[in-house]
Amino acid sequence: MNPDRDTSSEGAPAVSQESSGAAAMDAYVERRGLKYSRQRERIAAIFFGMSGHVSVDELVLRVRREDRRVSIATVYRTMKVLVEGGVALARNFGDGQTRYEVAAGRAHHDHLVCAGCGTIEEFSEPDIEALQAAVASRHGFEVSHHRLELYGRCRRCRGRAEGEVQS
Repeated sequence: MNPDRDTSSEGAPAVSQESSGAAAMDAYVERRGLKYSRQRERIAAIFFGMSGHVSVDELVLRVRREDRRVSIATVYRTMKVLVEGGVALARNFGDGQTRYEVAAGRAHHDHLVCAGCGTIEEFSEPDIEALQAAVASRHGFEVSHHRLELYGRCRRCRGRAEGEVQS
């Protein structure tokens, strides 16, 4: 099982995510009166340059390539600031590990999570969004946000299982 495998954002424009995320983080840090931190800024820049759903362990490995002195605690604190500032989302996909994805400058999406290999695939489906809005309206409910995660097995894992049965 490879829970860190994520094929959803390959080819995503990291530059626009990095610049919009960094600007939003700077504004949040200033509003909160937090001190400037070169390490926090570097961690954020590396995070915004990554794609997909990033674990703290992955981020620490990437950050330490540039600065071996960065502690895991500093990375956790930085991710907390990014989430509180609304530029990152913390996601838990049922395996006990929190992953983070860039929120700033990205359209809403939902997730398909493979229980076999851990692949997380993002998708958008206008029909699902319309149905959710209709249900909320029927109940007089105003939706502020939602999360949809579908769990199962991806095509590759299903193919492997079918191949094993046929052998």
